[in-house]
Amino acid sequence: MITYLRKRIITAILVIIVSLSINFMLVHLAPGNPISLIAGKDNPSPEMVAALTEKYGLNDPIYIQFFKYIGTLLKGDLGYSLINNEPVIKLIAEKMGPTLLLALTGLILAVVIGTALGIYAARHKGSPFDVVMNGISYLFDSTPGFWLGLMLILVFASLLKWLPTAGMVDLRASHTGFAYVLDVLLHLILPLLTVVLSQIPYFFRIARSSVIQVMAEDFITTLRATGMKEGRIFRKYVFKNAILPTVTVFGLSLAYVVAGVAIIEIVFSWPGTGKLLMDAIMKRDYPLLMGVYLILSVSIAVCMILVDVIYSMIDPRIRHNEKG
Repeated sequence: MITYLRKRIITAILVIIVSLSINFMLVHLAPGNPISLIAGKDNPSPEMVAALTEKYGLNDPIYIQFFKYIGTLLKGDLGYSLINNEPVIKLIAEKMGPTLLLALTGLILAVVIGTALGIYAARHKGSPFDVVMNGISYLFDSTPGFWLGLMLILVFASLLKWLPTAGMVDLRASHTGFAYVLDVLLHLILPLLTVVLSQIPYFFRIARSSVIQVMAEDFITTLRATGMKEGRIFRKYVFKNAILPTVTVFGLSLAYVVAGVAIIEIVFSWPGTGKLLMDAIMKRDYPLLMGVYLILSVSIAVCMILVDVIYSMIDPRIRHNEKG
């Protein structure tokens, strides 16, 4: 297992380097230039533009800029935002908390609810519940997250006035302590509901199909023929085998969770990395963009390694020995 993990870590590092290289080239070759925003739109002088270009090293060839950026990363520094003139790590850290609160909570609820519904539907295949849940899952799967969020705002915020429209807290109030926590939870309901409803269909269909497939295996039929109770068969044999695809999808979803909620954050004005990322794209803030992409690449690599470890813990048949 140790040898396998060492190989996976080396592979993950190589993937991060390749991803970082491709993203760096694409970001810097995209149309637009941050210098035009930094210098201002009121007819900046050519001398000012040239001086700013020289200051930020944007007049160097792309490969020189890339090696300088890698050198900065090796020192543990993600650089400074060109537009905000603040450390990139500071800007990302300030926004990561709200994003993780929304994304992780939504993903955990979605995997629990979706998997439970999928298992129940699979064990009652062809029942009215199964038919209805299949239809609902396809309906929400085909609904864009931003549109679903807007509809929830229209119904629960604008018409019924039960919940706040946007933001993370009520800016007109000065809540502290438990009152502040309740205010955050109240503002969290609608964006969280949007994330959960958007993610449940994936976990529902994967859990349902996996359980149906495992229950149709020959060894399950043999166990039934021996007189073993259906509940014990499911708990001891079916669930452990059927849950593996869900673990895979959960790991992948966890890796992309930060980028996945960006649009929903913008719809609800949630102060996470979504708006930060969009601003960086619109303003061509190269260091900030690369910082966000680096965080995403690292999170994907780490999550995939964790998925492999969890796999070996759930199913001993796929544990990796020292030679693997």
